[in-house]
Amino acid sequence: MSGNSYLPRKLHSLLGVIPLGLFFIEHALTNYSAFEGGREGFLDSVHGLHKLPLIFFLEMFVIWLPILFHGVYGLYIAYQSNLNTGRFSYGRNWAFALQRITGVITFIFVIWHVWNTRVQVALGHTTYDEIGNHMHQIVTQPLNFTLYVIAVIAAVFHFSNGLWAFLVSWGITVGPRAQRVSSNICMGIFVIVSVLFLLSLFAFRSDEFASAAAAGAAFGPVTFG
Repeated sequence: MSGNSYLPRKLHSLLGVIPLGLFFIEHALTNYSAFEGGREGFLDSVHGLHKLPLIFFLEMFVIWLPILFHGVYGLYIAYQSNLNTGRFSYGRNWAFALQRITGVITFIFVIWHVWNTRVQVALGHTTYDEIGNHMHQIVTQPLNFTLYVIAVIAAVFHFSNGLWAFLVSWGITVGPRAQRVSSNICMGIFVIVSVLFLLSLFAFRSDEFASAAAAGAAFGPVTFG
C-alpha cells in the first residue's frame, strides 16, 4: 500500500467513530424511542432533533459529507482488500473479511434508507410528522423487513468491529490484553445496539404506527429495487 494512503485511511477510520459512530448511536436511541414511547415518543425525538440550531449545516458537515467520504473510500478499501479467510480462518481474519463485506452492505443500505425516508420528505411525499407511519408501510412488507434486519445487523457489526480496529490503529489499545478487553466491550456494544434497532423495527410494525397509514397511502408502498 502506497504511503500517500496513510492520511485518507486515518481520516476514514476517524470519521467512522467521530462523528459517524456518535450519530449511529444517536440514531439507534431515536429509533428506540418508537419502542419505548410509541408514536408520540418517536415524534418527540424527531422534532427535538430538528429543533437544533443550524440543523442543515450540522447534518451536512457531521453526517452527510462524512458518510459520503467514509462510504466511497471504504468501497475502495474493500476492493483492494485480500480476503484471506480461506487460508487463515481464525477469528480476526474473519472479522477483517466481515468488516469489508458489511461495509458494502451498509453503504448500499444507507442509500436505500435515505431514499425511502429523507428524500421522500424532501420530495413532499411524506412529512416528519408521518415518518413513523411511513416506516410502518415499509417494514410491514416481509421482504423489506427481512432486508432491514440483515442490513441493520451488518451495520452494527461494521460499527462495533470498526471501533475495535480504530482503538488498535490509533494506538489506544496496545497489547493483547487491552485488545481482548476492548473486543469484549465492542461485542457488548454490538449486542446492545442491535437490540435497540431490532426493537425499533418491531415497534414500527405495530398497529400504533398504522394509525395514519391512510395519509401516506397516496404515496404508496416502498419496495426494494
